[in-house]
Amino acid sequence: MTWNIHGGVGPDRLHDLERIVALIRHIDPDVLALQEVDSRRTPGGEHPMAMLTRVLGHHGVAAAAITTADGDYGQVLMSRWPFVATEIHDISVPGREPRRAIETQIDSPAGTFCLVATHLGLRLVERRRQAAQLVKLAQRCTTTMVMLGDFNDWVRPGSIQNVLARHLPGRTRHRTFPAYRPVLRLDRIYCRPAGALVASRVERRGRVASDHLPVIAEIDPRAGESLGRV
Repeated sequence: MTWNIHGGVGPDRLHDLERIVALIRHIDPDVLALQEVDSRRTPGGEHPMAMLTRVLGHHGVAAAAITTADGDYGQVLMSRWPFVATEIHDISVPGREPRRAIETQIDSPAGTFCLVATHLGLRLVERRRQAAQLVKLAQRCTTTMVMLGDFNDWVRPGSIQNVLARHLPGRTRHRTFPAYRPVLRLDRIYCRPAGALVASRVERRGRVASDHLPVIAEIDPRAGESLGRV
């Protein structure tokens, strides 16, 4: 599952992480990538990463893109199963908002698979550079590869969707933004091989808690058992 939670602020402008947690608990994903996790909205309180890990009981890693005296802002990746060989990559473009990608391997009962969680920039020129870096991460994986997050990609000419799809042919295509009347396919889950993507959907109940809808996919890690290096 991937979800841009907008700092925990819903369309009613209320900051309420409990709504986020309630929906995640209902869906109960094995792997969860969250973007726009913002501890600056809870000064002096429990860090959202600590709160989510405590409540959901998963293995977790945070990748702060912005750190200030008030807290930090970035991504969280959580899993029911342990992470192996986790790296946080700085994929920022000079002069633009800092961005990160979390790369790891997850040792699930169905097999070990590679995963990258990310949140790309708002300008096409920076997304192109970031996509090139993501492709390099995908290329070094020899098992099932999953890439998920908010790719902020909505334009047809020069879209990075085609770049990523050449290397990760399985992909979701759901409209996720704005949550109440979704038009843009900003949030996606990619995978290789294409057959690893069994099913996918959006969860429309997420519209009360964020400006993005969450995307949920069923992935079969066994699909990549016979893959060679690409």
